[in-house]
Amino acid sequence: MELFWYGIMFVLGTMLGSFLNVVLYRMHTGRSVNGRSHCMSCGETLKWYELFPIVSFIVLRSRCGHCSSRIPLRYLSVELLTGLSFVLTYSIFNASVFLLVLNCILALILIVIAVYDIRHTIIPDECVSLLLFLALVLLGAQYYEGVGMAPLIADLAGGIGAAFFFFALWYISKGKWIGLGDAKLALPLGVIAGISGVFSMVVLSFWVGAGISLFLLMLQYIQKRGKTFLRFQSQQLTIKSEVPFAPFLILGFLLVYFFHADIFKITSFLIPV
Repeated sequence: MELFWYGIMFVLGTMLGSFLNVVLYRMHTGRSVNGRSHCMSCGETLKWYELFPIVSFIVLRSRCGHCSSRIPLRYLSVELLTGLSFVLTYSIFNASVFLLVLNCILALILIVIAVYDIRHTIIPDECVSLLLFLALVLLGAQYYEGVGMAPLIADLAGGIGAAFFFFALWYISKGKWIGLGDAKLALPLGVIAGISGVFSMVVLSFWVGAGISLFLLMLQYIQKRGKTFLRFQSQQLTIKSEVPFAPFLILGFLLVYFFHADIFKITSFLIPV
């Protein structure tokens, strides 16, 4: 029975992931998300059997059924990522329907922010506002469950502290080290991570960012063809390249929020005293 619900969550996640693709494609373009889906190359309206998440991408062999133009891999990636995130969320929060719904919404917002930042190096303010509202709702849920005001105020202070840290980096570097959007994003993520996890979230985001960036640089060097570009860049990746930080900040947050990663335990394990 448990496996059945995991399957339901995965399918629901992929369906919502398909909708997120529409949102990501049409956001800030002045186009409504209510319109029928169509091929971006030939403009042909997609048939109902071409809209099944993941399945249609595989059956069509990643090409439009009308003009044979290649369908970007990010569509499949978003659907798969959303499905897996729903499965993970269900595995952690299945004891409370309310928390399960809230955290599924959280996952959807974080995916939109991460993918949009990768594509445009911009974090949508409306998504950050939704995230902040969700963070306050989660604090309210904790208060309803009997958590005192002092811990909640401390969590709020943790979020403000994280936002101030990134704001200081942005201000001192005049936007060269970090974007102002990252400071805005750190506020709700820090509130949700809580006072006990916000420091680990910040440090892990830099560790994850450094690790992924070095891996991409190494991969580019190994290929030795000068053709390995990040999708959101028009230039070859170098040590000075501008890389969107929101995905790294989100990964650091998820490591703390979902997996309870603690930077002090990690460092003590890596560097025994």
